Order: sequence, then C-alpha cells, then structure tokens
Amino acid sequence: AMLAYDLVGFQTRRDADNFRRFVIEELDATDLGDGRISIGGREVIVRAYPIGIDAEAFSKFGMTPDARRNISRLEKLLGGRQQIIGVDRIDYSKGLPERFRAFERLLEDYPENRGRVSLMQVAPPSRAELDAYIDIRRELDEMTGHVNGRFADLDWTPIRFLTKSFPRRALAGIYRASRVGLVTPLRDGMNLVAKEYIAAQRAEDPGVLVLSRFAGAAEGMKEAVIVNPHSAEEVAAGLQSAITMPLEERRDRWQIMFDRLCEEDAIAWSRAIMNDVASMKA
Repeated sequence: AMLAYDLVGFQTRRDADNFRRFVIEELDATDLGDGRISIGGREVIVRAYPIGIDAEAFSKFGMTPDARRNISRLEKLLGGRQQIIGVDRIDYSKGLPERFRAFERLLEDYPENRGRVSLMQVAPPSRAELDAYIDIRRELDEMTGHVNGRFADLDWTPIRFLTKSFPRRALAGIYRASRVGLVTPLRDGMNLVAKEYIAAQRAEDPGVLVLSRFAGAAEGMKEAVIVNPHSAEEVAAGLQSAITMPLEERRDRWQIMFDRLCEEDAIAWSRAIMNDVASMKA
C-alpha cells in the first residue's frame, strides 16, 4: 500500500535503505539509483528526510524570561552540583525504567557522584487511561523511591521525577541548566528532545548529550555519547564520560552538532521533500 505513493519518506537512511531492499528483493522492483525505484510501470522515490527543528530560534528561548527564571531556580537548588535531564512522555518505548536503573548503576559504579549529580526526569503522562501506562507510572514511582531511599542525603535528592509538562521556553532553561541531556529511548523514529537540548546550550559552557543508538537522531548526531539503552552498565559509563568531559571537548562536540542542526533545520527538511515532489514526472 505504501507503494501507491509517488514519494515515501523515512526519518533515517537505515530505514529507507531497508525499505528499498525489501521491495527490490521481495517485490521485484528495479533499483534506479539515487533513491528511486521502478515497480509496476511507476517510479517511486524512497529517501530519508530526517526532520529538523528551528535550532536558532530554540537557542534564543534559553534567554527568555521564562528560561532565565528556571535557570536561576535550578542553579539555586543545585548549589554547584551537576544535573542530568531527561524529558519524555511516560511510554514504554522511551526506556524510562532502564534509564532509572542506569542512573542507579552510575551511583553504584562511580560513587564519587553521590551527593554531586542528580537526575531530573520530566515525564508528562501519555495515554493515562490505559492500564499499561498506569503500571509504568507506578513502576517509575517505586524506582524513584528505591533509589532516593538508598542514596539520598539531607541536602541531596538523587532523582526528581516530575509528571507534568512545561512550556518550551521553560524547558529551554531547564536544558540550559543541565550538564547532561539523557535521551535513551529503546526505539524512536527521530527524537527532537535530543536536538532541542543541543540547541539550548551555552556556547561557552555547553552540556553533553548522551543518546540512544536506537534513536533516529543518533544517525546525525554522532558527536553525542552514543549508548545502548538496554545496558545499564554502558549508559552509566556514558554518563560518567559526559560528567567528566573536559570543557574543550564539550565545546568541540557541541559546536559540530549545533552547526549541523542550523543547517539541517525544519526549513531544509521541508525544502528537500518539496524539491523531490517537484522533480517527479507528471
């Protein structure tokens, strides 16, 4: 049914390549090269169009009054400590239980982070009427209580789990105040939180993105610390690398990703699609 369209777009080159390979091998389509196939007397374009954001506009959100207010509040709360930020819907595909286990592993394997590094997870509810999502919310509440009960001190709470949403300008401030952005879905077509986190950073002192290899964004953000979200040990090691990364390396990684986000923004994404539509034979 997908081949009824003249253009089929995917978020990643991997998915586009897999689709072309399938229709060529299983449906006897002909590979015309340059992302084009011929099937049933018709030509179909099959390409990757990874969606972007307006990176320059989002970077300015970090300087708005809402963002500054959140930065000030968090800096006062953290008192010089470092924060890891995660922003995801409560959804099994986002790998939140695995993320909490990885943070616990960080505190186990690298005890110098106890009292110095905290995780803030912003998780607006998703499909709250379904029993499965009620279950995952309960699981996350229990895991938060377990980790906090095990490691918390009088003036330090390891995990802050917020089941509410924030306006984008406020989120920009939260991203900007966080040393590490933790984006570890078990599977995701793209994930724009990863791109927003990079866009929100201070050029002079940027944070580090720790990113799941199974997020589509990883294909175009190889300068992030790429991890397997199913391995608590690997994510913990990635977090430790991000926390201890020297300033010069943080700047270098951030600058490459930010420049790419500005070049491959939402306008470039839409232009690429419309250019291919315009190139089709009538």
